Amino acid sequence: MKTRTTKVIEVDDWDELVKNTYGRIYSFQQQDDCKSRGVEHISVPCNPCDYENDTIPEIVNGIKMGVSFKAWLERDPTQRLTNIGDQDEHSLELWWERNFYPHVSMIINDLHEKGLIEAGEYMIEIDW
Repeated sequence: MKTRTTKVIEVDDWDELVKNTYGRIYSFQQQDDCKSRGVEHISVPCNPCDYENDTIPEIVNGIKMGVSFKAWLERDPTQRLTNIGDQDEHSLELWWERNFYPHVSMIINDLHEKGLIEAGEYMIEIDW
């Protein structure tokens, strides 16, 4: 019988690592129309998949989600949204968490290149 060892990362710990490393608002669970409780399997390093969008509409819970890693890094996280109805700080945070985020593979590989996450198999445990 074959077995393998997988390291488990709690989603809150993953979010904190990303936030502290990049100084950006981030919530893995809120992405892709909000992830359910469970686990997401990741390999480090992995084949990168970057989103093509450099911009998306500044609408909280809009249908467009995901931006290029470059666009995510370049945008000032304190820059207010242009949508008049979404001017408060909470709306700005939700927009970053639910709409303006890079593909996780780009973060995985960058964190690995920075020496912040070792190569291997991981599960991000989502529980809230």
